Amino acid sequence: MSRIEITSQEFKSEFLSEIRASLELAIPLVIAQILEAGITFLDAVMMGLLGPQALAAGALGAITFSTISIVCGCTLSAVGAIAANAFGAGKIDIVRTATTKGLWLAAVMSLPVMLLIWNFDSILPLLGQDASNVVLAKSYLRAIVWGFPAAIGFWVLKEVSAALNRPQFITVIMAVGLLLNGIGNYVLMFGKFGFPALGLAGIGWASALVFWFNFIATLAWLGFHPKFRDYKLFGALFQFDRTILVDILRAGSSLAVQYGAEIGVFSAIALLMGYFGTTMLAAHEVAVETVHFVQMVPVGISYATMMRVGQMMGQNNPTGASRAVSVGIALITPFIIIVALIFWLFPERIVALFLDINNPNNAESVKMAISFLSVAAIVQMFYSIQVITAGALLGLKDTQKPMLINICSYWGLGFGGGYLVGVKLGWGSIALWWSLALGLIVAAVALMLRFYILISGITSSEDEQSTISPSTLTSKLDI
Repeated sequence: MSRIEITSQEFKSEFLSEIRASLELAIPLVIAQILEAGITFLDAVMMGLLGPQALAAGALGAITFSTISIVCGCTLSAVGAIAANAFGAGKIDIVRTATTKGLWLAAVMSLPVMLLIWNFDSILPLLGQDASNVVLAKSYLRAIVWGFPAAIGFWVLKEVSAALNRPQFITVIMAVGLLLNGIGNYVLMFGKFGFPALGLAGIGWASALVFWFNFIATLAWLGFHPKFRDYKLFGALFQFDRTILVDILRAGSSLAVQYGAEIGVFSAIALLMGYFGTTMLAAHEVAVETVHFVQMVPVGISYATMMRVGQMMGQNNPTGASRAVSVGIALITPFIIIVALIFWLFPERIVALFLDINNPNNAESVKMAISFLSVAAIVQMFYSIQVITAGALLGLKDTQKPMLINICSYWGLGFGGGYLVGVKLGWGSIALWWSLALGLIVAAVALMLRFYILISGITSSEDEQSTISPSTLTSKLDI
């Protein structure tokens, strides 16, 4: 057998092995994303049972809480990258330290953020919200706020579980949490089994209780399950490690800004869409919500890619890290092609989920929603590639440059370009979607180039040295 044949067989074997490892992480993480979205969807459905005003006010409160929670959670996402890198290197002490420091940061962050959420009813009127909606949203926010520490504490533990290649139980916990959330909503909304009827606030209290269930169940699992008992993940709870703390905050702050830029540009484009009228805004909302739903799959795969890249770099294996990204892209490619074909071939069926397509009053919104979906097919393709490569760069603990790339792409090309060609040059509302697509294409290409440039540099250093020192990695990655 020739050397080329041996090399080819080794490549196939390693690639298949990486596919299996990535799928073992990706499948439960994708399901977890769907379950998380399921809680939001279930809450919205049950809010609707209380009437249209409760639904509007509840949506206002839910968007406020989830946005703040996700921004804070992104600040702690670096815990997963650090833990994955250390786990790959067999340095369980660093996994332990990253876990406990992440929990401490979550605890310290909780008080000021809870105060912000508690008093957010004084901010909502400044954003032009109706006073009656603000009163109802206040009751919801002042209930769900008590679950905030558990929500971001669970975020840390979820990251650590994935870093240790054990995300499966997280999925089980979240599935049980979804069931409990539905039961809790019903009991506390309508006052069943002797509990008072709390209405919209009852949904907030049910969510808060589910957050604590998720957190405590995961804490117990990581602390007492035989697979983790020897790790003593909470053994460094009272040990201070400035280096890891700074690493978490440095990378996490960039991720929080990056996420803020992402949700900000979608909000800004929605405001621009309002310039073209309510009809266009309704059509835009159909396309945006559809894209947000399908994004759960690439986001789950991006988490798996981040963990695999971190683990490979912990083993001083940049080739393996590169292979993990290739597998991530390979896994998402069939999905985004199928989704694009559905958007292009069956747009009327998608729009029918949101609007009555047989109602003549909706004719213009339906027509424009179909047009937006044709561009949204491209948007979701490049968003998927962008989010996976961003996850890979987080696995390298490279966050500052990706943050700048995304801000420039989202705001410079996406929003700025849309405003220029759509509003100033009069190309209309569809131009906003094409500009967003262009921004995502540039972001996806730029992030992918950055990843492979970094990996090439590390591989070159590995050729010169038999091992990669931590100082070399830090200088190469420019964290």
